Amino acid sequence: MGQRIHAYFVTLGLDDDEASKLYHTYNTQYGLAFRGLTHVRLPNPMDFDRKCDGTLPLDDLIKPDPRLRKLSQDMDRTKFRVWALTNAYKNVSANSLFKILDLEDQIEGLVYCDYEQIGFTCKPELDYYHNAMKQANISDPSKCYFVDDSRPNVTSAKELGWGRCVHFCEVGLETMDGGKMKKLTRDTNINDPQGITQISDLEELRTLWPEIFV
Repeated sequence: MGQRIHAYFVTLGLDDDEASKLYHTYNTQYGLAFRGLTHVRLPNPMDFDRKCDGTLPLDDLIKPDPRLRKLSQDMDRTKFRVWALTNAYKNVSANSLFKILDLEDQIEGLVYCDYEQIGFTCKPELDYYHNAMKQANISDPSKCYFVDDSRPNVTSAKELGWGRCVHFCEVGLETMDGGKMKKLTRDTNINDPQGITQISDLEELRTLWPEIFV
């Protein structure tokens, strides 16, 4: 995905270095590189969706994970509700991703980035989390449990008062970031002043959040 976004930046008339720098700037400032583009360069949102999200060969990139499905099935739905929060557009997340992962029946609701809405919000903007709570009909943020693979996204949820926040970091995973390969590493700051726990395997949630599992 990172490679496609970088290539999209280049189609806007930027060279590789400029595209990489702008990608990092927007990603840091807005949490989503495309969110920055909508503020400055005003590209056609659906054109971005077609050329980036819409071209991902999801069937080749991801496969159903029985462990992940079992983890979800073991959550106590009599006490907790499971929603998915994504920075992708609904076509990728709702219509493709969860079907491929065999998790479509495990998700009660989906909060996504509505590219067609002017001034749409995305993680880690606080308005995105407020909107998620509104959609899920939740008024008490302390009752929200949240796990995400982006530290800034988790930090925002924590700042908003969401009760249990966890950073999921797949240590060793290589990703394309601004046109350059990057390998994820574990955060070595063990004295985290924000009290955010980092995990490298979602199965660790069984230990961290025993109260949500049957």
